[in-house]
Amino acid sequence: MLRSVTDQAGFDPGAAYNSGLMDLNRIKNRLTAYERLMRLDKPIGILLLLWPTLWAVWISGYGNPSWVVAWIFILGTVLMRSAGCVMNDLADMKFDGEVERTRERPLVTGEASRKEALVLAGALTLASFSLVLYLGKLTILLSVVALALAASYPFAKRFFVLPQAWLGVAFGFGIPMAFAAQTGTVSALAWWLLLANVFWAIAYDTEYAMVDRDDDVRIGIRSSAILFGRFDVWAVMGCYAAMLSVLFWVGTRLNFGLYYHAGLAGAALLMAYHFVLIRHRERAGCFKAFLHNNWVGAAIFAGLLAEYASRGMLGVRLT
Repeated sequence: MLRSVTDQAGFDPGAAYNSGLMDLNRIKNRLTAYERLMRLDKPIGILLLLWPTLWAVWISGYGNPSWVVAWIFILGTVLMRSAGCVMNDLADMKFDGEVERTRERPLVTGEASRKEALVLAGALTLASFSLVLYLGKLTILLSVVALALAASYPFAKRFFVLPQAWLGVAFGFGIPMAFAAQTGTVSALAWWLLLANVFWAIAYDTEYAMVDRDDDVRIGIRSSAILFGRFDVWAVMGCYAAMLSVLFWVGTRLNFGLYYHAGLAGAALLMAYHFVLIRHRERAGCFKAFLHNNWVGAAIFAGLLAEYASRGMLGVRLT
């Protein structure tokens, strides 16, 4: 009787097929782990970083920014936020396993190694920096500051009583960079916008920190939710009010009218809804309020675009 193909050639097609499937599954699992390291499965962080950057891109471009600059800042926001998340997980490896919300992160579970995370963070940072090279010397210098802020934020939680303010500066540093890229300078207006973003970040990240407060107290991590204590809800609302006040003042400096202020009013209504969500300090409500801040940023940007459209200034330049 003739021997089988497997016996004759020493090759088993079925085993090779199964081995190929296993390799594909390993690759898929690795890519999924990298996606989670970069938080691409949770885009809220990208959006919270992107909205103030877009405010600055359109204001510094007088309602008509360069499409190249706009796309560089959008893509750079995605890349640097992703790099920041990887850096954060590297810094917090020893803590994340002790916190209910973070104990399934890839570096904690072993789905990705520390070496892989370091390479990923480096690649994302280099990719982001390569974009900035197009934008001029001042923007390049500011990007170095932005990188230092992003890399140091995870460690600020060890010693700084209000790390959410540090986060606000880090998340908002695209604002002065946008002004530098389009005007060649950073006006006082850019720093006022950055201040508004700091107040906003303290507000929404305090809502986020309220979810983790018990775990943070136990492991010794500092946060605004711990600092504000029983006044946390009112501190959030006070920071919202301060943010809107600064943005209202910016609007008066730019002679903005009805549409811009309608955007601020819409944001204020959303913030009032956040009060309803967080007033009992329940984890689900606080986390929902945090996620809902995406719509606050969107409402302000919509008002800004409508204001420029009403003046016939809205557009995107091809250069």
